[in-house]
Amino acid sequence: MYNNLIFTITEKILTNTTYAVSEKEALFLADLEGDDIIDLLACANRITSAFLPKEIFTCTIINAKSGHCSQDCAFCAQSARHQTDIKTYPLLSKDEMVTNALEMEKTGATYFSMVTSGERLTDAEIETICSATTEIKAKTGLSVCGSLGILTDNQAQVLKQSGMTNYHHNLETAESFFDQICTTHTYAEDIETLKAATASGLLACSGCILGLGESWAQRVEVAFTLKELNVNRIPINFLNPIAGTRLEHQSPLAPMDALKSIALFRFINPQTDITICGGREHTLKDFQSWIFMAGANGVMIGNYLTTRGRDMQMDLEMIDTWQRLHR
Repeated sequence: MYNNLIFTITEKILTNTTYAVSEKEALFLADLEGDDIIDLLACANRITSAFLPKEIFTCTIINAKSGHCSQDCAFCAQSARHQTDIKTYPLLSKDEMVTNALEMEKTGATYFSMVTSGERLTDAEIETICSATTEIKAKTGLSVCGSLGILTDNQAQVLKQSGMTNYHHNLETAESFFDQICTTHTYAEDIETLKAATASGLLACSGCILGLGESWAQRVEVAFTLKELNVNRIPINFLNPIAGTRLEHQSPLAPMDALKSIALFRFINPQTDITICGGREHTLKDFQSWIFMAGANGVMIGNYLTTRGRDMQMDLEMIDTWQRLHR
């Protein structure tokens, strides 16, 4: 019965462009266990293959401004409210960001994002980001992205004019769980930033961190919120507990729960890019290559903001192996 319903929902998604998974159906999928999870992953892969390019895209980031953040996000090593052993520094120079972008293009990355700590940047800092963006666009074939905190409408417009294509601003979790994770700004402010980015012509990139202590229903909730916002890309992170943060003792998701979560996001957002980002090494361990079966069509390579990623060549080989199997 379970398998039949998974396949029935899948066929509706594949054959009826007006069909959308309901909350009830999503909660049913979230309750699947055992062998049914394998069927769910296989069906998520069918959906991805039907609607999205077969080529896996790769993202890289640079921690362009580190630490001293005024926000109290429970997971974050860069919050000034946490005692963590990270490097802190102000916004990097334009030349430093451009040099890093040139290096990342050589590795085979297709997207490059400048990420900064803090609630928001000043207009002067935005100007530096814009200068870096313009030069990166002139010297590389990279798509340039920014993750710069809360934006004003004017800041979004000048970023777009500089050549930036994507703006990343995570919701982090479901609205019903947000006050357990952050109390220093509102969920509405995050949504307004995404709307400002979209209004300027930037493509909105927004996702979450899974494993913060949220329920399965709350994972479904945030997946539907992202669908309603019509974001272009959903980055999924998994908590990597950092010593000194409020969530330092949080247990990681089981690998199959992480993969099931990816599949859930694919069923709810069948035509949206899904990128797997931070924490995958810690959570998925030997199951990292399964992310594509589960519905992802992109992956972040290289290091993250304050933690190291997997060897880049290993990730590129993983991607190549998957793509050779699906040509």
